[in-house]
Amino acid sequence: MNKSNILIIVYIVGLIFGALILDLWSAETSPKALIGIVWTILFLVGLFLTEKK
Repeated sequence: MNKSNILIIVYIVGLIFGALILDLWSAETSPKALIGIVWTILFLVGLFLTEKK
């Protein structure tokens, strides 16, 4: 497996963890929703860096 595939798997596992355990996508909006945005930003930066090398 290359690094980008590992990064994608970690991102998906993190999204599932956030949805089920942290309840990020509940009906009420709160600062917890920023965790999902930050997680996606980290994923995009990591994907960019792995594909650049």
